[in-house]
Amino acid sequence: MHKNTSPNADKSQQTSPEAPFTTFIQLDGKSPVPSQFRTPATFTITRLQSPAGLPDRITKISPIPALLVSISLKSLPSSSYQVWTADKLIVTSVVHPFRSNIIDFDSQPRCWAGSAFDYVHYSVPRNGLDDIAEDLGFGRVSEYRLAVLEDDLVVAQITKSILPFLGRSDRLSVLALDQFSLVLGAHLLQRYGVLQKKVRRSKGGLAPWQKRRASELLHENMHGRIRLSDIARECGLSVSHFARSFKTSFGTSTHQWLMQHRIDHAKQLMSQTSMSLIDIAIQSGFNDQAGFTRTFHQLVGVSPGRWRRHYITRHLPA
Repeated sequence: MHKNTSPNADKSQQTSPEAPFTTFIQLDGKSPVPSQFRTPATFTITRLQSPAGLPDRITKISPIPALLVSISLKSLPSSSYQVWTADKLIVTSVVHPFRSNIIDFDSQPRCWAGSAFDYVHYSVPRNGLDDIAEDLGFGRVSEYRLAVLEDDLVVAQITKSILPFLGRSDRLSVLALDQFSLVLGAHLLQRYGVLQKKVRRSKGGLAPWQKRRASELLHENMHGRIRLSDIARECGLSVSHFARSFKTSFGTSTHQWLMQHRIDHAKQLMSQTSMSLIDIAIQSGFNDQAGFTRTFHQLVGVSPGRWRRHYITRHLPA
């Protein structure tokens, strides 16, 4: 069994048991597979691959109230797939790529796949969903609709967006994962939650002092190791309320704001110093030069080296 936690475990991210993380597990078809799959008490994304399927069904367990969201990345014949909830076998058909299962962990979900599979599993804590529900004006949601092999285009799309980051050396920061969990949680709540009557919510942004404090904290934590909950607490808001108000005030999410700030900082270093690109990458909050180059090209449109050469050429004395 090969286990890759993004893939080198970031010790700074693991100091708090509540920090979200990603894991890439590749079963080799020879190693024993445990009968129980236990998820941590936090938001997690797990990609699980096997070239040979499972010898027996496995039970998925969470230590806290949470939803299990599972997305198949490849097809499975109906004869090679079974799922149980509350000890009852659910009737299923052919598993098509990017079909979703939404199951409450309280129902003790079990599954079996008899042939090669590739899945992404999200463990979504209910307390985070409750926070989003309150912010959206629904109040606490007591029940979520069971869905098996659901054709959910939103879950499919956000899963496609996260796939390139699973197992990569330039792992996502906890701040990015916090933001991702809010997007996924808001969709799960509104599509699968049994909702109460919606009440009106405030649509305002952050107060001036909250904007200053949020900016200060993001500046001080350029590597993205700060949690969204830490910034929200400093601003006296719930996580969901803060994230929505931040986007109203700044026009972007905290993660996107931080990415732009890193690039702006890197531009300053490239234009004012002779530091190497790898040193600039590290100083600007990136884990390596490859991740820095990829993000810089996405936001600026050219590579860092080309941008630097162009800047130097433009500013040579006449």
